[in-house]
Amino acid sequence: MKTLCVALCLSALLLPVGMSRAQTQAGNEMFPDIGAVLGEPKPAVATGPALTLDEIQQIALAENPEIHVAVRRVTMAEAHVPTTGTLEDPQLMVREWQVPLSKPWDYNAAQNMLMVGRSLTGPGKRGLQTSIARSDVEAMKDDLEATRLRVRVEVRKAFYDLLLTQEELRIHDQHVEIARQAIEAARIKYTVGKVPQQDILKAQLAMMRLAEHMIHFERDADVARAQMNTLLGRDPSTPLNLQGDFGVDAVLPSDKALEQLAQQARPDLLAAQVAVEKSAQEEALTKKAFVPDFSVAAGYMRMPTGSDFRDNYMLEGSMSLPWLNRRKHNAEIAESAAKVNEQDAEVAAARTAAFGQIEEALAEARAAQRLARVYSDTLRPQAEETLHAAVIAYENNQTDLLDLLDSQMTVIDIDLSSFQAMGDFAARWSELELAVGAPLESVQPGAPEAKP
Repeated sequence: MKTLCVALCLSALLLPVGMSRAQTQAGNEMFPDIGAVLGEPKPAVATGPALTLDEIQQIALAENPEIHVAVRRVTMAEAHVPTTGTLEDPQLMVREWQVPLSKPWDYNAAQNMLMVGRSLTGPGKRGLQTSIARSDVEAMKDDLEATRLRVRVEVRKAFYDLLLTQEELRIHDQHVEIARQAIEAARIKYTVGKVPQQDILKAQLAMMRLAEHMIHFERDADVARAQMNTLLGRDPSTPLNLQGDFGVDAVLPSDKALEQLAQQARPDLLAAQVAVEKSAQEEALTKKAFVPDFSVAAGYMRMPTGSDFRDNYMLEGSMSLPWLNRRKHNAEIAESAAKVNEQDAEVAAARTAAFGQIEEALAEARAAQRLARVYSDTLRPQAEETLHAAVIAYENNQTDLLDLLDSQMTVIDIDLSSFQAMGDFAARWSELELAVGAPLESVQPGAPEAKP
């Protein structure tokens, strides 16, 4: 790039300087103000220390509002556990029998009873109720992990989107000054009649392409920054300074290793398994319907005046008879058994779908990695060599300025496509982590690997 700048400067200095005002005015009319089109270079804004991907993810996991909501749901489910499986409140009962209507105040003529009682569930029922409530806690925890995973993946995508726009803007800034000098050289050549009007139009189109790039890059940067800050629980306009690379040289694990990890870490698979266990516990509780419930009570009774025994005590007990309602309970048991079978089928279907998503995401990641390597290892070096050859040819008057500009725009397009391919690989890596349910770094070191 420096060689191209020197060549353009020399070409402008070596042109005839005896131009008339009319020629200069014609050149100015044919070329719009490049500063107005491309925009003046923007000074770098200090945004504090650069943040790495790991630091950004830690901030998001600590500050993301959706994660806070999921944490509170877990807390609410945990608070519900102690309320299940407990005994019913004791009951106090007062009875006044045979109180004379003619003397409603004469309780000495009545039977006065004071009793305390409590209902008792059948053996094993309260333990199963508590286990079901704990299953709900596990389900909420799986939902929390799913939210954390989704936020982590979205943060990773936003990080690389913003990193991509930073690289695109850097490439743009490198070529803007070259474009300014090239357009100025073309202006001078036009005024002395060495450049036809058709070439001027091509130069203007090249300039407009740079301006169009700048508009799209700034828009993409603003969108990525707003998405990132939203995930971090910050004001969307908060400045961000990121540091990192796209990790194109990372080695992708094998599909078998990823499937094994998914069964251990993917939140929806774990939640499905928890649902199966909960259904089994509900079935066991339903089968306890044939275990009777009890109620007991004890009390004191004072008989009317004149009775042989005025002071007495009372004991009461009752028991439900579920065997007399067998049809209802058998239907409930059959329904719970059907639910267990349905949950088993859902687990198998979820596992199959997860493995399919892993295979699809892995194929996309491998393809994106190969494409990024083609750009970085082959196309970019070839484009740089072609531009270098064009500069040498221009210095030796073997080509014109527009051919040189075409070479420059080709290099720009390849550079941008290269970074976009790297960004696409980073996005595919994130989608693969979402399909697996855990960071790919957590794959066991001894797991087989597949190189794309």
